[in-house]
Amino acid sequence: MALLARMLWHMAADRTSAPTRRSGDPGIPEPRTAAAGASALAEELATLYPVLGESPPSGWREDLATLGPALQVPPGAVLFDEGAPCRGFPFVLSGEVRVARGAPQGRALELYRVQAGEVCIVSASCLFGQSELSAHGATVQATRLLLLPPALFMRWCDHEPFRRFVFGVFASRLADLIALAEAVAFQRLDQRLAAALLGHGGTLHTTHQQLADELGTVREMVTRLLRRFEREGWLRLGRERIELLDAAALRRLAAPSQTG
Repeated sequence: MALLARMLWHMAADRTSAPTRRSGDPGIPEPRTAAAGASALAEELATLYPVLGESPPSGWREDLATLGPALQVPPGAVLFDEGAPCRGFPFVLSGEVRVARGAPQGRALELYRVQAGEVCIVSASCLFGQSELSAHGATVQATRLLLLPPALFMRWCDHEPFRRFVFGVFASRLADLIALAEAVAFQRLDQRLAAALLGHGGTLHTTHQQLADELGTVREMVTRLLRRFEREGWLRLGRERIELLDAAALRRLAAPSQTG
């Protein structure tokens, strides 16, 4: 699955560098079909990313026509790896991408998630700095996205409203990352786990490994704490299921005043 995602990712990045082919060649859509698809994609992007509807870069619709259709990526697929070059700037149209620091199949710390209409700042910083990716990204659920090649992204950023939009997202994400660093540095793991369990309703459909990945720890630690919470009567554990029985107790544990 990861190999398939990388193949699709690389194909999308290579579209603009491929030799020009004529309508009528095998696999090339007729002009009307391609134009209709590009127009629909432009409208979808403008809805999810309002800056593209209000003050878009010049020629952006023509740029989209060169990219072809959006990518359809299955859940659990690794889109990019730490230390790899950035293949482009992803616009997420639906689904969700988890961006984390660490080994994709080992211990990792989740930095943030990218949903429809949001921006991946790891990809953007890699393109701005012409550096390697500092984290890895994987789909949480079936995801549809459009990959803007590096040259087009940099040209779009020459347009001040689009550049201001990207840097605005940087500022927002930076605040979130500072809060994450504070939680990791100053909060106990049981507090962070209690906070992670709250805000999702009375029943969570998740695994101990997924919680560990979110908290940047190992599954054994999460399992030990969840069993302690179960003994306290705060929750009931099941297979890929956690039922909250005493959310107030979890909320008291997660409160900042408990730090120390």
